Amino acid sequence: MLHELLSSRVLRLAKVLSIPLLALCAQTAQAQDFPPKKAVTLLVGFAAGGAADTAARIIARKLSENIGQPVTVENRPGAGGNIAHQMAATGPTDGSLILLGSVGPLAIAPHLMKVPYDPIKDLAPITMAVNFPNVLVVHTGTGIKTFAEFIAYAKKNPGKLDFASTGPGSASHLAGELLNDMAKIDTVHVPYKGGAPALVDILGGRVASWYATMSTAQPHIESGKLIALASTGTERIRALPQVPTIAESGYPDFNATNWYAFVASSKVPGPLLDRWNAELVKVMKSPDVVEGLAKHGFPATPGSREELARTIARESAMWARVIRERKITGE
Repeated sequence: MLHELLSSRVLRLAKVLSIPLLALCAQTAQAQDFPPKKAVTLLVGFAAGGAADTAARIIARKLSENIGQPVTVENRPGAGGNIAHQMAATGPTDGSLILLGSVGPLAIAPHLMKVPYDPIKDLAPITMAVNFPNVLVVHTGTGIKTFAEFIAYAKKNPGKLDFASTGPGSASHLAGELLNDMAKIDTVHVPYKGGAPALVDILGGRVASWYATMSTAQPHIESGKLIALASTGTERIRALPQVPTIAESGYPDFNATNWYAFVASSKVPGPLLDRWNAELVKVMKSPDVVEGLAKHGFPATPGSREELARTIARESAMWARVIRERKITGE
Protein backbone atom coordinates (compact mmCIF):
# COMPACT_ATOMS: atom_id res chain seq x y z
CA MET A 1 0.00 0.00 0.00
CA LEU A 2 2.76 2.42 0.96
CA HIS A 3 4.65 1.45 -2.18
CA GLU A 4 1.60 2.22 -4.37
CA LEU A 5 1.08 5.60 -2.64
CA LEU A 6 4.70 6.62 -3.16
CA SER A 7 4.59 5.52 -6.77
CA SER A 8 1.45 7.60 -7.35
CA ARG A 9 3.06 10.70 -5.83
CA VAL A 10 6.20 10.26 -7.90
CA LEU A 11 4.13 10.00 -11.09
CA ARG A 12 2.15 13.14 -10.20
CA LEU A 13 5.37 15.04 -9.45
CA ALA A 14 6.85 13.89 -12.74
CA LYS A 15 3.79 15.19 -14.59
CA VAL A 16 4.00 18.57 -12.84
CA LEU A 17 7.70 18.89 -13.58
CA SER A 18 7.68 17.53 -17.10
CA ILE A 19 6.72 20.72 -18.94
CA PRO A 20 9.28 23.05 -17.30
CA LEU A 21 11.93 20.34 -17.54
CA LEU A 22 11.25 19.88 -21.23
CA ALA A 23 11.32 23.66 -21.72
CA LEU A 24 14.63 23.89 -19.88
CA CYS A 25 16.08 21.08 -21.97
CA ALA A 26 14.91 22.79 -25.15
CA GLN A 27 16.50 26.08 -24.06
CA THR A 28 19.74 24.35 -23.17
CA ALA A 29 19.85 22.51 -26.49
CA GLN A 30 19.14 25.72 -28.37
CA ALA A 31 21.84 27.57 -26.44
CA GLN A 32 24.30 24.90 -27.51
CA ASP A 33 23.56 25.82 -31.14
CA PHE A 34 26.01 28.69 -31.01
CA PRO A 35 26.70 30.29 -33.29
CA PRO A 36 23.15 29.82 -34.63
CA LYS A 37 22.78 27.41 -37.52
CA LYS A 38 21.15 30.13 -39.62
CA ALA A 39 23.14 33.08 -41.00
CA VAL A 40 23.57 35.82 -38.41
CA THR A 41 21.98 39.22 -39.13
CA LEU A 42 23.02 42.36 -37.27
CA LEU A 43 20.13 44.79 -37.68
CA VAL A 44 20.67 48.57 -37.67
CA GLY A 45 17.79 51.05 -37.51
CA PHE A 46 19.48 53.81 -39.46
CA ALA A 47 20.75 54.39 -43.00
CA ALA A 48 24.10 53.10 -44.23
CA GLY A 49 26.97 55.52 -43.67
CA GLY A 50 25.68 56.94 -40.39
CA ALA A 51 27.13 56.53 -36.91
CA ALA A 52 25.15 53.43 -35.88
CA ASP A 53 26.00 51.75 -39.19
CA THR A 54 29.70 52.60 -38.78
CA ALA A 55 29.84 51.13 -35.26
CA ALA A 56 27.90 48.04 -36.33
CA ARG A 57 30.25 47.25 -39.23
CA ILE A 58 33.38 47.61 -37.07
CA ILE A 59 31.92 45.18 -34.54
CA ALA A 60 30.45 42.81 -37.16
CA ARG A 61 33.80 42.25 -38.86
CA LYS A 62 35.45 41.09 -35.65
CA LEU A 63 32.39 39.13 -34.56
CA SER A 64 32.34 37.24 -37.86
CA GLU A 65 36.03 36.42 -37.44
CA ASN A 66 35.52 35.18 -33.89
CA ILE A 67 32.49 32.95 -34.46
CA GLY A 68 33.69 31.66 -37.82
CA GLN A 69 30.70 32.56 -39.95
CA PRO A 70 29.40 35.65 -41.81
CA VAL A 71 27.58 38.38 -39.91
CA THR A 72 25.47 40.49 -42.25
CA VAL A 73 24.70 44.10 -41.32
CA GLU A 74 21.17 44.92 -42.47
CA ASN A 75 19.99 48.56 -42.49
CA ARG A 76 16.28 49.14 -41.88
CA PRO A 77 15.96 52.91 -41.42
CA GLY A 78 12.77 54.77 -40.64
CA ALA A 79 10.71 56.18 -37.77
CA GLY A 80 13.79 57.09 -35.76
CA GLY A 81 14.92 53.47 -35.62
CA ASN A 82 11.55 52.14 -34.45
CA ILE A 83 11.01 50.01 -37.57
CA ALA A 84 14.15 47.98 -36.88
CA HIS A 85 13.31 47.66 -33.19
CA GLN A 86 9.87 46.29 -34.07
CA MET A 87 11.51 43.80 -36.45
CA ALA A 88 13.81 42.62 -33.69
CA ALA A 89 10.97 42.36 -31.17
CA THR A 90 9.02 40.06 -33.50
CA GLY A 91 12.04 38.41 -35.14
CA PRO A 92 13.58 34.93 -34.95
CA THR A 93 13.93 33.38 -31.51
CA ASP A 94 16.95 31.22 -32.38
CA GLY A 95 19.47 34.03 -31.82
CA SER A 96 20.18 34.47 -35.54
CA LEU A 97 19.06 38.13 -35.45
CA ILE A 98 20.49 40.72 -33.06
CA LEU A 99 19.91 44.47 -33.12
CA LEU A 100 22.27 47.34 -32.43
CA GLY A 101 19.56 49.34 -30.70
CA SER A 102 19.71 52.97 -29.66
CA VAL A 103 18.59 55.23 -26.85
CA GLY A 104 15.74 56.72 -28.92
CA PRO A 105 13.62 53.63 -29.53
CA LEU A 106 14.69 51.92 -26.30
CA ALA A 107 14.16 54.77 -23.82
CA ILE A 108 12.63 57.85 -25.49
CA ALA A 109 10.20 57.13 -28.35
CA PRO A 110 7.69 55.09 -26.28
CA HIS A 111 7.04 58.23 -24.19
CA LEU A 112 6.59 60.45 -27.26
CA MET A 113 4.44 58.34 -29.57
CA LYS A 114 2.64 55.06 -29.93
CA VAL A 115 5.11 52.34 -30.93
CA PRO A 116 4.13 48.73 -31.78
CA TYR A 117 6.45 47.17 -29.23
CA ASP A 118 7.40 47.47 -25.57
CA PRO A 119 11.19 47.89 -25.27
CA ILE A 120 11.15 46.45 -21.75
CA LYS A 121 8.90 43.44 -22.39
CA ASP A 122 9.56 42.64 -26.06
CA LEU A 123 13.32 43.22 -26.30
CA ALA A 124 15.94 41.48 -24.20
CA PRO A 125 19.18 43.29 -23.26
CA ILE A 126 22.48 41.74 -24.34
CA THR A 127 25.18 44.38 -23.72
CA MET A 128 25.85 48.08 -23.98
CA ALA A 129 28.04 48.88 -26.98
CA VAL A 130 29.02 52.57 -26.92
CA ASN A 131 27.95 55.71 -25.01
CA PHE A 132 28.93 59.17 -26.22
CA PRO A 133 27.83 62.83 -26.48
CA ASN A 134 26.63 64.47 -29.69
CA VAL A 135 27.97 67.76 -31.00
CA LEU A 136 25.85 70.73 -32.08
CA VAL A 137 27.04 71.82 -35.52
CA VAL A 138 25.84 74.50 -37.94
CA HIS A 139 26.32 75.06 -41.65
CA THR A 140 28.75 77.89 -42.41
CA GLY A 141 26.02 79.71 -44.33
CA THR A 142 24.20 80.54 -41.09
CA GLY A 143 26.94 83.00 -40.14
CA ILE A 144 26.85 81.57 -36.60
CA LYS A 145 30.27 80.81 -35.12
CA THR A 146 29.67 80.26 -31.40
CA PHE A 147 27.07 78.69 -29.14
CA ALA A 148 26.27 82.12 -27.66
CA GLU A 149 25.57 83.43 -31.17
CA PHE A 150 23.32 80.42 -31.84
CA ILE A 151 21.22 81.18 -28.75
CA ALA A 152 21.13 84.91 -29.50
CA TYR A 153 20.00 84.33 -33.10
CA ALA A 154 17.35 81.82 -32.03
CA LYS A 155 15.95 84.22 -29.43
CA LYS A 156 15.81 87.06 -31.94
CA ASN A 157 14.37 84.92 -34.74
CA PRO A 158 11.93 82.38 -33.25
CA GLY A 159 11.04 79.59 -35.68
CA LYS A 160 13.72 80.51 -38.24
CA LEU A 161 16.50 78.15 -37.11
CA ASP A 162 15.91 74.46 -37.74
CA PHE A 163 17.77 71.38 -36.57
CA ALA A 164 18.12 67.92 -38.08
CA SER A 165 17.68 64.65 -36.21
CA THR A 166 17.95 60.98 -37.04
CA GLY A 167 14.21 60.66 -36.47
CA PRO A 168 11.41 61.44 -34.00
CA GLY A 169 12.36 60.34 -30.49
CA SER A 170 16.07 60.01 -31.31
CA ALA A 171 18.83 61.36 -29.08
CA SER A 172 19.45 64.20 -31.56
CA HIS A 173 15.75 65.10 -31.48
CA LEU A 174 15.53 65.21 -27.68
CA ALA A 175 18.76 67.21 -27.39
CA GLY A 176 17.22 69.93 -29.56
CA GLU A 177 13.91 69.90 -27.72
CA LEU A 178 15.66 69.99 -24.36
CA LEU A 179 17.68 73.06 -25.39
CA ASN A 180 14.52 74.69 -26.74
CA ASP A 181 12.94 74.39 -23.32
CA MET A 182 15.97 75.28 -21.20
CA ALA A 183 16.99 78.28 -23.32
CA LYS A 184 13.40 79.35 -24.08
CA ILE A 185 14.02 79.33 -27.82
CA ASP A 186 12.04 77.99 -30.78
CA THR A 187 14.17 75.97 -33.18
CA VAL A 188 12.31 73.69 -35.59
CA HIS A 189 12.80 69.91 -35.65
CA VAL A 190 13.48 68.31 -39.07
CA PRO A 191 13.56 64.48 -38.80
CA TYR A 192 15.57 62.23 -41.15
CA LYS A 193 15.95 58.47 -41.56
CA GLY A 194 19.48 58.45 -40.19
CA GLY A 195 22.74 60.35 -40.00
CA ALA A 196 23.71 59.98 -43.67
CA PRO A 197 20.69 61.82 -45.17
CA ALA A 198 20.84 64.44 -42.41
CA LEU A 199 24.49 65.06 -43.26
CA VAL A 200 23.69 65.53 -46.96
CA ASP A 201 21.15 68.23 -46.17
CA ILE A 202 23.21 70.15 -43.62
CA LEU A 203 26.22 70.17 -45.96
CA GLY A 204 23.92 71.43 -48.70
CA GLY A 205 22.59 74.20 -46.47
CA ARG A 206 19.04 72.85 -46.53
CA VAL A 207 18.98 72.58 -42.73
CA ALA A 208 20.81 74.96 -40.40
CA SER A 209 21.97 72.80 -37.49
CA TRP A 210 22.24 69.26 -36.17
CA TYR A 211 23.09 67.49 -32.90
CA ALA A 212 25.39 65.13 -34.78
CA THR A 213 27.54 62.21 -33.77
CA MET A 214 31.22 63.03 -33.71
CA SER A 215 32.03 60.24 -36.16
CA THR A 216 29.76 61.73 -38.82
CA ALA A 217 30.58 65.39 -38.27
CA GLN A 218 34.33 65.35 -37.55
CA PRO A 219 35.67 65.25 -41.16
CA HIS A 220 33.42 68.18 -42.08
CA ILE A 221 34.33 70.13 -38.95
CA GLU A 222 38.00 69.67 -39.83
CA SER A 223 37.42 70.74 -43.44
CA GLY A 224 35.56 73.85 -42.31
CA LYS A 225 32.23 72.92 -43.90
CA LEU A 226 30.56 72.64 -40.50
CA ILE A 227 31.16 74.64 -37.34
CA ALA A 228 31.08 72.87 -33.96
CA LEU A 229 29.37 74.99 -31.31
CA ALA A 230 28.95 72.77 -28.23
CA SER A 231 28.70 69.14 -27.11
CA THR A 232 25.75 67.56 -25.31
CA GLY A 233 27.45 65.60 -22.50
CA THR A 234 28.86 66.66 -19.17
CA GLU A 235 32.47 66.58 -20.41
CA ARG A 236 34.12 68.02 -23.52
CA ILE A 237 34.75 65.70 -26.44
CA ARG A 238 38.41 64.63 -26.44
CA ALA A 239 38.81 65.29 -30.16
CA LEU A 240 37.31 68.78 -29.77
CA PRO A 241 38.88 70.15 -26.57
CA GLN A 242 38.23 73.74 -27.63
CA VAL A 243 34.48 73.18 -28.00
CA PRO A 244 32.54 73.73 -24.74
CA THR A 245 29.66 71.63 -23.46
CA ILE A 246 26.17 73.09 -23.39
CA ALA A 247 26.24 72.48 -19.63
CA GLU A 248 29.19 74.83 -19.15
CA SER A 249 27.70 77.39 -21.53
CA GLY A 250 24.88 78.57 -19.31
CA TYR A 251 22.73 75.44 -18.92
CA PRO A 252 24.33 73.37 -16.15
CA ASP A 253 21.55 70.74 -16.03
CA PHE A 254 21.86 69.89 -19.71
CA ASN A 255 22.97 66.31 -20.39
CA ALA A 256 21.83 64.30 -23.42
CA THR A 257 24.19 61.51 -24.40
CA ASN A 258 23.69 59.04 -27.22
CA TRP A 259 24.21 55.29 -26.88
CA TYR A 260 23.91 52.09 -28.84
CA ALA A 261 23.27 48.70 -27.24
CA PHE A 262 22.73 45.14 -28.43
CA VAL A 263 19.29 43.64 -27.88
CA ALA A 264 17.23 40.77 -29.31
CA SER A 265 13.71 39.41 -29.11
CA SER A 266 12.75 38.66 -25.51
CA LYS A 267 11.67 35.22 -26.73
CA VAL A 268 15.28 34.22 -27.39
CA PRO A 269 16.25 31.72 -24.65
CA GLY A 270 18.22 33.18 -21.75
CA PRO A 271 21.22 30.85 -22.14
CA LEU A 272 21.55 31.90 -25.79
CA LEU A 273 21.40 35.58 -24.82
CA ASP A 274 24.15 34.90 -22.29
CA ARG A 275 26.29 33.38 -25.05
CA TRP A 276 25.74 36.45 -27.22
CA ASN A 277 26.73 38.67 -24.29
CA ALA A 278 29.98 36.74 -23.83
CA GLU A 279 30.84 36.91 -27.53
CA LEU A 280 30.00 40.59 -27.97
CA VAL A 281 31.82 41.67 -24.81
CA LYS A 282 34.87 39.74 -26.03
CA VAL A 283 34.66 41.49 -29.41
CA MET A 284 34.31 44.97 -27.92
CA LYS A 285 37.24 44.43 -25.57
CA SER A 286 39.57 43.40 -28.39
CA PRO A 287 42.21 46.10 -29.04
CA ASP A 288 41.48 46.48 -32.77
CA VAL A 289 37.76 47.05 -32.16
CA VAL A 290 38.40 49.45 -29.26
CA GLU A 291 40.77 51.42 -31.49
CA GLY A 292 38.43 51.29 -34.49
CA LEU A 293 35.48 52.59 -32.50
CA ALA A 294 37.60 55.26 -30.77
CA LYS A 295 38.67 56.68 -34.14
CA HIS A 296 35.04 57.54 -34.75
CA GLY A 297 34.47 58.99 -31.29
CA PHE A 298 32.84 55.85 -29.86
CA PRO A 299 34.15 54.69 -26.48
CA ALA A 300 33.46 50.95 -26.19
CA THR A 301 31.42 50.33 -23.02
CA PRO A 302 30.47 46.63 -22.93
CA GLY A 303 28.96 45.14 -19.79
CA SER A 304 26.54 42.59 -18.40
CA ARG A 305 22.98 42.02 -19.47
CA GLU A 306 21.82 43.18 -16.04
CA GLU A 307 23.77 46.44 -16.32
CA LEU A 308 22.15 47.21 -19.66
CA ALA A 309 18.68 46.43 -18.27
CA ARG A 310 19.29 48.92 -15.46
CA THR A 311 20.55 51.57 -17.91
CA ILE A 312 17.49 51.23 -20.14
CA ALA A 313 15.14 51.44 -17.14
CA ARG A 314 16.97 54.46 -15.71
CA GLU A 315 17.13 56.35 -19.02
CA SER A 316 13.50 55.52 -19.80
CA ALA A 317 12.36 56.93 -16.45
CA MET A 318 14.52 60.05 -16.89
CA TRP A 319 13.31 60.86 -20.41
CA ALA A 320 9.70 60.11 -19.49
CA ARG A 321 9.93 62.72 -16.76
CA VAL A 322 11.65 65.25 -19.03
CA ILE A 323 9.11 64.72 -21.82
CA ARG A 324 6.20 65.04 -19.42
CA GLU A 325 7.48 68.04 -17.50
CA ARG A 326 8.71 69.93 -20.56
CA LYS A 327 5.67 68.98 -22.67
CA ILE A 328 7.82 67.70 -25.53
CA THR A 329 5.88 66.06 -28.36
CA GLY A 330 6.90 63.84 -31.27
CA GLU A 331 5.85 64.20 -34.89
